Amino acid sequence: MLAGRTHSWRGASMNLLTWLIVGLVAGVLASIVMGGTGYGLVGDIIIGIIGAFVGGWILRTLGAGVPAHGLPGVIIVAFIGAVVLLFILRVIRGVGRRGV
Repeated sequence: MLAGRTHSWRGASMNLLTWLIVGLVAGVLASIVMGGTGYGLVGDIIIGIIGAFVGGWILRTLGAGVPAHGLPGVIIVAFIGAVVLLFILRVIRGVGRRGV
C-alpha cells in the first residue's frame, strides 16, 4: 500500500513540476515575442499556465489539433494562449491609460 501512495505522490509532484516548467517556458517566450521584459519568474509561470488553458480553449473552439505531441505540444499550446493573453492584457492596460 505504501508503495502505491509513494508512486502517486511522485506522479503528483512531477505533474506540478511539469506545469511549472511549461508555464515558465511559455510565459518567457510569449513575453519575448510580445516585446516585453516579462513579469518575473512567478508572473511568467502564471501567464504560461493561464495561457495553456486559453490556448487549449482557442484550439478547441477553432477545431484545430495540437501541432505536436507530448510536452512540446503542450508548450506550443501554452505559448499561443500566453501570447493572446498578453495581447489582451496590453489592450486593457492601454485603454485604462488613455482613459485617465
